Amino acid sequence: MQAGVGPEVARLQLSRPKARLRLINATVSRGGALLLGTLPFAAVAIAYLFASAQRLAVNPSDKLLPSPAQMWSAFFDLATVPDKRSGDLILWADTYASLVRLFAGVGMATLGALCLGVAIGFIPRVRAFLLPFATVVCVIPPLALLPILFIALGLGETAKITLIAIGVAPVMVRDIANRVMELPPELIAKAQTLGGNSWTMVLRLVLPQVMPRLITCVRLALGPAWLFLIAAEAIASTEGLGYRIFLVRRYLSMDVILPYVAWITLLAVTTDWLLVRLSHIISPWAHPVQNR
Repeated sequence: MQAGVGPEVARLQLSRPKARLRLINATVSRGGALLLGTLPFAAVAIAYLFASAQRLAVNPSDKLLPSPAQMWSAFFDLATVPDKRSGDLILWADTYASLVRLFAGVGMATLGALCLGVAIGFIPRVRAFLLPFATVVCVIPPLALLPILFIALGLGETAKITLIAIGVAPVMVRDIANRVMELPPELIAKAQTLGGNSWTMVLRLVLPQVMPRLITCVRLALGPAWLFLIAAEAIASTEGLGYRIFLVRRYLSMDVILPYVAWITLLAVTTDWLLVRLSHIISPWAHPVQNR
């Protein structure tokens, strides 16, 4: 009987339709992921090269879509040829000025977000006092404050740095406060049982738990911070990456604008990568999947 059942079962199995692999269950190899990740960049580059070649074939003096050679020549001159008036290397002077403003503003926002966020999330009275105010400030468009800052603080560096700090700090404060409020009550109860006071619990319990979220907040804040920086430099500045872009736009100098945009992107990506590495070093326990 078992010999007769075997062929029947085999025929039933062969007649069943094969189960299709769902898209969410399909795995991608490292080489495949690299290929798929490269395709969008390659498509954009090919499209640009084709459009640029078409425009330059019709009009060799066209400035809208310069060739890669033209962009590299302009970028190389800005990086290596001193300015005739100031004697500075324009690219590096602009980069230094912008990064100082960016890091100063984001640094102030990070410090303020850490202090206020921990206080709001950990101390109920501070939460009741400041959380409604922080919630309202979060919805104020930071660029709407730019004229007020220029009037109150002048056109110098203080107003630009303050705009960046005000622009990104409120959201960071709320995020850190929410992370602190998400801490398991059991951990706080155990710390109190072991005799920890409020300050000790902040240093030994809250800060280690908050640091990965704080670095994530900084990473997410870098995009808006660059936006506020470029907006401030475009309105009132004599140097900086945003200032240079808006200065040369009147001459339709796309061979300068496009490399500057690419340079800003490279700086932003590098900063984000450094923050990721910092998070892995400071809080390796927060990245268990990536560290396997």
